Amino acid sequence: MTDFAIRYGEHVIRARRDGRPVVALESTIISHGLPHPDNIRVAREIEQAVRDKGAVPATIGMIDGEVIVGLEDAQVERLASAESVAKLSVRDLAIAAARRADGATTVAATSAIAAAAGIGVFATGGLGGVHREANVTYDESADLTALARTPIVVVCAGVKSILDVGATLERLETLGVSVAGYRTRRFPGFFITDGGFDLDWQLDSPKQVADFIKARADQGVAEGALVLANPLPADEQLDPALHDRTLATGLNLLAEQNITGKAVTPFLLGHFHSSTEGRSLAVNIRIILRNAALAAEIAVAATDGSAAPVGFAVPA
Repeated sequence: MTDFAIRYGEHVIRARRDGRPVVALESTIISHGLPHPDNIRVAREIEQAVRDKGAVPATIGMIDGEVIVGLEDAQVERLASAESVAKLSVRDLAIAAARRADGATTVAATSAIAAAAGIGVFATGGLGGVHREANVTYDESADLTALARTPIVVVCAGVKSILDVGATLERLETLGVSVAGYRTRRFPGFFITDGGFDLDWQLDSPKQVADFIKARADQGVAEGALVLANPLPADEQLDPALHDRTLATGLNLLAEQNITGKAVTPFLLGHFHSSTEGRSLAVNIRIILRNAALAAEIAVAATDGSAAPVGFAVPA
């Protein structure tokens, strides 16, 4: 390896050459968010959901120390199957490259890489945020500060309900990150439709979100992301009573086993999967597929058909 520059999958290079819309997708959901072998199947379904809406998927990850925007299917399968895939936030990217590691990118890292590649829309499941009892542990996801300095639209189902949702919304406001509900003024709670908090803003169509992207660029004032909270329909959510019981037992297990930091989210998601007999996994999959489809619609609405934007180097 002679340099550590971002690499691009051939399908992403072709899309940018032709001025086609591209949607960024994370790889943490593949390596750390879903059990094997569901993760491989769902990764392919997510990419297909983007294609079905007229955009090109760019799953982002690291292979042998190279950051790749637009993983090929064999590379996705590698990240889904290997046992030693690192979980990469922004701070980890250069270190992992130096170690020639395989890595899956978090919301923070995926957002930063996508923005560097000139991709303006990113679909994920739920954001990281302020952890419960953060006033003692100072445990807060790097997603928040990354989004404060990254001009991207993140389509998500709100903040993972295993976190302190209210504190996370307060931090997003302090950091200057725009937050809007998609066709709602209530902030979703990932597995559940209503996370219990009101929102100041609502956007009702992909065109309105595309107008936000243009307004942010034209004004030249704000540099942060838009968190577009896309709730599940009430009839597709996890039963709220089951959710609350499962969360309570999971939090108790965290304390008993002294699990902290990066291990918290995968542990609790695994606990939800086992305790709900797979129902939370089905909900999780519905979330990301819906978000991928909406992100693709936004990317289509925001694309003018021009060639690769500044910051995206198209090989000769």
